[in-house]
Amino acid sequence: MNDKLLVETAVLAGEIMLISGAEIFRVEDTIDHILRKAGRDTAEAIVFSTGIFASLNDPSIEAITVARRVNVRSTNLNRVYLVNDVSRKLCAGLMTVEEAYGRLKEIRGTVQFHKRLKDMGFMGVAVFFTLLLGGNARDCLAAAITGAVLAGAMEASVRVRLNDFCANAFCAFLIALTTLFLERWALPGIKSDIIIIGAIMPLVPGVIFTTAIRDTLNGDYASGTARIVEAVVVALAVAAGVGAGMGLYQWLTGGNLIW
Repeated sequence: MNDKLLVETAVLAGEIMLISGAEIFRVEDTIDHILRKAGRDTAEAIVFSTGIFASLNDPSIEAITVARRVNVRSTNLNRVYLVNDVSRKLCAGLMTVEEAYGRLKEIRGTVQFHKRLKDMGFMGVAVFFTLLLGGNARDCLAAAITGAVLAGAMEASVRVRLNDFCANAFCAFLIALTTLFLERWALPGIKSDIIIIGAIMPLVPGVIFTTAIRDTLNGDYASGTARIVEAVVVALAVAAGVGAGMGLYQWLTGGNLIW
């Protein structure tokens, strides 16, 4: 067995899972299972929220250590499932290391949903949360428009490479501003408060916070704390963006907000 390729496969699996929002203990467990496939004396994996360290050692070989920096994170539980499936098949002998490595590279480059479908998802989330909060047909129409603006704002943020804080604040800013102008000029009488709440739901860091709690409960205090701070920063960015949008609207119109 090619030990070097096995370590690279283990680290690649961990990297994909970490990028996709998996818990630290799950990433470490997956890497550990793959490394132990080599049957060496020492197989260790240390994972943080921003990096992976994996080592394979034995008196009969030269030690192999791989470090991988991870600075991009999102939420994609489908990728976590696919990586777990590859790990199980590899450990069960149903897949060779070469096949596993190739499959993981495919998973890393896979686009699960087309961009337009994601845009429709943003609109759908805004509409259905508005409906859930008691909105009527006019409110849902406004929410759909606001969701479309959110989709465009997120695409623009990616193109200009805004950091997470600025991207979330920018998107929340446009959500608030769009909703309030719709209420004033296009759809008077709509419930702007529930529309804004519904539209910012795709930005709310619920999965990040849940993962942080699970990491903390599993003893990964450094990663758990880092992710809790990340969730708080995202929440502050969203709040600041909405507040800025409301403030700018009030300054431009010279009036008071009425809820």
